[in-house]
Amino acid sequence: MTLIEVAEVIGIISFALSGFFIATGVKLDILGVLIASFLTALGGGVIRDVLVGRELYAFSSNLASLLVISVVLIATLFKLQKFAKIEKSSYFVVADTLGLVSFAISGALIGLEAEFNFFGVVLLSLITAVGGGVLRDMLINKIPLILDSEFYGSVAIVVGICIYLLGQGGILNFFTIMLVFFIGLTLRFVAFYKKWHLPKIL
Repeated sequence: MTLIEVAEVIGIISFALSGFFIATGVKLDILGVLIASFLTALGGGVIRDVLVGRELYAFSSNLASLLVISVVLIATLFKLQKFAKIEKSSYFVVADTLGLVSFAISGALIGLEAEFNFFGVVLLSLITAVGGGVLRDMLINKIPLILDSEFYGSVAIVVGICIYLLGQGGILNFFTIMLVFFIGLTLRFVAFYKKWHLPKIL
């Protein structure tokens, strides 16, 4: 399994769970929960693959769908919605942050693979990381997290920049990618608990 595939699997599992938390939090039925979980976990990757002209991982790999369905079934079986009734709970934040950083990394790696420039790599990182969540939030008629949350999209941008610079410097490997992964996680968690926000125009 390649680094991109590992990042995809982690991202799909994490975002399927965060989609589950959001959907159960607004009292959707089981079909609504499945749709929200699929959109959150696979939506950003579909947009990314269309932009790159790449075979759609979500539609060509049975693993992607099996992961989402398994997460929803396991979460339902263990009644995880009772432990994360609100979006700001630690359970949701951990799941969503893991998905955010993992997909930001996979998007940036695919951008490098496609020989995109700096802007292209960073934008692909951002789209992969937040695209599914935006689609989910539009579906349930709420403001997307990227527009109203602590350093959310900014974390994906920072991760994309780091991956691009590592690629250009010829030092992109498992260890440096893991370093970026932990930097992204740390930045998001600190921003959440310290309630850091980008400046707003008043």
